[in-house]
Amino acid sequence: MKFFLLFIFYFLVFSATAQYAPQAGLPGSGAISATSSVFVGWAAGCTVYRGFMDIANPSLGYASAGDSSLGTGPANGYTVSLGDSGVAVLTFAHAIYNGTGPDFAVFENGFLDPSNDSGAFLELGFVEVSSDGINYTRFPATSLTQDQLQLNNDSYIYANNLNNLAGSYITMYGTPFDLQELAGTPGLDINNVTHVRIVDVVGSISGHSSFDAAHRIINDPYPTAYPTCGFDLDAVGVINQVADNGVKQLVDNISVSVFPNPTTDNVYVSVKGQLPEGLSGTFTSVTGVILQQCSFLNSMNILSVEQYPAGMYFLILCDANGDKWVEKITKR
Repeated sequence: MKFFLLFIFYFLVFSATAQYAPQAGLPGSGAISATSSVFVGWAAGCTVYRGFMDIANPSLGYASAGDSSLGTGPANGYTVSLGDSGVAVLTFAHAIYNGTGPDFAVFENGFLDPSNDSGAFLELGFVEVSSDGINYTRFPATSLTQDQLQLNNDSYIYANNLNNLAGSYITMYGTPFDLQELAGTPGLDINNVTHVRIVDVVGSISGHSSFDAAHRIINDPYPTAYPTCGFDLDAVGVINQVADNGVKQLVDNISVSVFPNPTTDNVYVSVKGQLPEGLSGTFTSVTGVILQQCSFLNSMNILSVEQYPAGMYFLILCDANGDKWVEKITKR
């Protein structure tokens, strides 16, 4: 009986600590290299609101390492430190939209445990997005790291215990975020995200604690009472980016037009150039709720929107290669 109970205990512990993707470099990792061709843009603006070096001891002053410019442009290993509960607000030359898979990734400067490539020194952050720069929605974060023993500057964390927390991967590897997870959120247009906000996680387990979406305490190294304390922001890379004219073209020499727009009943989708292989369409509400899906097999196609209430919608086209095109449609 004792053996059986011990087996069950270890089974439950293992199950609770191996639910998500492992650290960069390991099979199945969700980390995205800074040099990956999936990135089509990077944050163009960064405003930082510093937190204390130790939120429990404000007399030590604020984090001070780096400056806000280090949060813009491609990831390069140079960072701006946010401090305990510090905040960084990132803006972009072009809005981010909800495509297939991750839509952007956040880079920090964690480093591997030299004796175990599954573990790493990580400082974590919450990620929030906005389509108006005023109202923000937080990605639902999960931390399954134990919360009985405080992690410190000599401690390492396992990425497979973490989900939707920036800084889950080591330097030059971004933590991906998928806007589809936030579909249907009131006030958020997941096809027109203009701001990304990073909020430092205070990793204390005994006061000033941060909590995940299930109200579990998040345990990461604390205190780190140095000018470099808190989340160290390197960059935010964009994977799905709206172009200057409000759309992302499928491929060179292929253009798409939708008319009439605004409309009361039907819209026509015209593809000029060779019809891309596997072209399909997703018609969504302004908050990303999928209303209709269809295949486009001809150069001229009809999409019926008569059954939907008046308002703003999106048509997202995607071909077999994953190239996308987005058009706002107004229903009268």
